[in-house]
Amino acid sequence: MKGLPLLVEVLRDPARVGGLGLAEWDLLLRQAANAGLAASLGASLADAGLLASVPPAARRHLEWAEVTLQAHRRTVRFEVDQIRRALAGLGLPLILLKGAAYVLAGLPPAQGRIFSDVDILVPKERIGEVEAALMLHGWATVKQDPYDQRYYREWMHELPPMEHVQRGSALDVHHAILPETARARPDPALLRAAAQPVPGSDELWILGPHDLVLHSAVHLFSESETEHGLRDLLDLHRLLLHFGTAPCFWEGLAARAVQLQLARPLFYALRYCSRLLATPVPAATLAAAEAAGRPSTLLLALMDSIFLRMLVPQHPSCADGLSPLARGALYLRGNWLRMPPLMLARHLFHKAFISPRTSTGEQV
Repeated sequence: MKGLPLLVEVLRDPARVGGLGLAEWDLLLRQAANAGLAASLGASLADAGLLASVPPAARRHLEWAEVTLQAHRRTVRFEVDQIRRALAGLGLPLILLKGAAYVLAGLPPAQGRIFSDVDILVPKERIGEVEAALMLHGWATVKQDPYDQRYYREWMHELPPMEHVQRGSALDVHHAILPETARARPDPALLRAAAQPVPGSDELWILGPHDLVLHSAVHLFSESETEHGLRDLLDLHRLLLHFGTAPCFWEGLAARAVQLQLARPLFYALRYCSRLLATPVPAATLAAAEAAGRPSTLLLALMDSIFLRMLVPQHPSCADGLSPLARGALYLRGNWLRMPPLMLARHLFHKAFISPRTSTGEQV
């Protein structure tokens, strides 16, 4: 395993750019672009008062990333408003998840954050009404294969992905934060009960502080891919810094994780935020998370070997000979956490051998 990538070093300490030559700037920008963090890098340097010292060619890249980010934010706000209008007659609070929540609530992870879709959370018993209302306003599911439809509607925690027929904007409608078939089953009612309105709005809501952190953790540490692993870890770092100044936040974090069956993702989140991004987590919180969610010594050594390779830019400069093996192991682990063994075997067989044939029109 190599040392910390240059991008991680700069995110930990922006002053690190002071001695970079042009070749190192080229590497830094390539790592940032690969990780989806070019705008975040520019924002970190601007906050540190270092942007003016960046070489002109590199600064132009960061400035263009900022222009793209501002356009993205306007698009997100517009799409959220369209979703709000579509669901206005249902009498449901519109609970935003992940990137959209960060942007609309002005939370620190929105700094430099670009994402592909808007995610919302609704009660499972109302999901049919929600889908119908969205379809009347131009959204349609993009997974038309019968197997995919059944996969999402019976086993997953969301509807099949939706896309607006005119604008092409993507929307994920969740009724939970983990699949119906997953080993951990956080109660969505607890999440909705602790949700809070977006400041200045009585129609848009986000998860409570503890739940924002825990959802970010479970999203990162229960998935089968970490293409944007460093970006998601940076989200966690910024959420922890932001909410960590509030009274009783740290004291209640591990207890909330236990209540939601998310002690293991929280343990990993705090471990790798501390190790990679030097997040200042209180010792008592680390101890509580370890007591509730630490795996066995052997399993933790395996997870370290995987996550320390996957939570960095997926760029050749950050890889070693074991990186492909770590990526494959993470894919298998993510699917293993989502489904029981027989269902997983059937799902992987279908995706490997049947889906490719049906996608090309071959009869099966």
